Amino acid sequence: MSSSVVTKSLKNNSQLLTRLGVLLGTALIAGILFQVKTHVFFTTGNLQSILLFMTSVAIVGYGMTIIIVAGELDLSVGSTYGMSSMSAALLWSHGMHFVFAAILGIMLGALAGLINGLIVTKLRVNSFIATLGTLNLYAGITLWISHNVAMSPSSDLPGFKIYAFIGTSSPLGIPIQIYWLLLVSPVMYFILHRSVFGFRVAAIGGNKLAAESAHMPVIRVKLYSFTLVGALAAIAGIIDFSLVSSVSPTAGSTVMFSVLAAVIIGGASLSGGRGSAIGTLMGVFLLAVLTNGLGLLGAGAYAQLVFQGVVILVAISVDSLVGRRRQNSEVQM
Repeated sequence: MSSSVVTKSLKNNSQLLTRLGVLLGTALIAGILFQVKTHVFFTTGNLQSILLFMTSVAIVGYGMTIIIVAGELDLSVGSTYGMSSMSAALLWSHGMHFVFAAILGIMLGALAGLINGLIVTKLRVNSFIATLGTLNLYAGITLWISHNVAMSPSSDLPGFKIYAFIGTSSPLGIPIQIYWLLLVSPVMYFILHRSVFGFRVAAIGGNKLAAESAHMPVIRVKLYSFTLVGALAAIAGIIDFSLVSSVSPTAGSTVMFSVLAAVIIGGASLSGGRGSAIGTLMGVFLLAVLTNGLGLLGAGAYAQLVFQGVVILVAISVDSLVGRRRQNSEVQM
C-alpha cells in the first residue's frame, strides 16, 4: 500500500472521528437543554422512544448511504417503504400467512429498487429524475391497491403472534426494535466497509471513470445498490407496520426527508465516494434527539418538517463548502 493511500486513509479516519465527536457533543448539549426545559428527556421511557424512532430511519439510512457513496440518489425510498408494507398488509388480510406476506413485501421493495437501478443504468436517466418519477409511481400504486384506506390487522389472522413479536415484544424488557437496530447495524457496517462490494461502491462513487478503467462491474454494483436500498426500505416499513399495528396509504411520505437529513448529517457526500455506516447512525441519533426534543416542547409535525428541511439545507451547504475547500487544497498540493 503506497504512502499516499495510507495518508489519505488516516486523514479520512481523522475526519470521521472529528465528525462523530461533533455529532455526539451536539446531541448531548441538545439533550441537556431539552431536559432543563421538560424534565423528562432523560427518562427511560423517552430514551426508548428515541431509539424506536432511530430503528426504521437507520435501516433505510444505511441503504441510502450506499446509494449516495455510489454517486447516486434514491428519492423513492419513502414510497417503497409505504408500498411494500401496504402490500404485505393486504396479502396478510386476504389469508396469507404473515411470514410469507412479509417476505413478498420485501421482495417487492427489492424489485422497486431494481427498477430504479435499471432506469438509471440502462436508460441512463439521472438518478434524481428517475427516482423522483418512481416516488410518485410507487405512491400512486399504494393508493390504488389500498383504495386510500388504512389497514389494521385483526388477531385472528394467520401468523399474528409472529407479527406481534416483530413489532411489540420486549425480550429481556427491551423493545424489540432496538434488537433489530443492533442486528442490522453491524451487518451494514461490514457490507459498506469490509466487503468487496463496499470497496467497489466507494471506488465507483469516488471516480467512475477510474473504476471502469479498472474493469469494475459498475452497472452491476449500482443495480445491487438500488436493490438493497429498496429491500431495506421494505424491511423498515414492515417493522413499523408491526410496531404501530396499522399501515396508512401515505405511510412513508416523510421517511425520505428524515433519512436524507440523517445521512448527510452523518457525513455522506452527495458528490459520491464518501460516507460511513457509523456516521449515518450518529446522524440518525442526532436527528432523533432533536425531533424528540421538539416534540416534547410542543412543536407540531409541520414544525418538525420545517426543521428537517432547514437541517438538510444546512448540511448540504456545509458539505458543498467542505468539498470545495478539499478540492482547492488538493490542487495546491
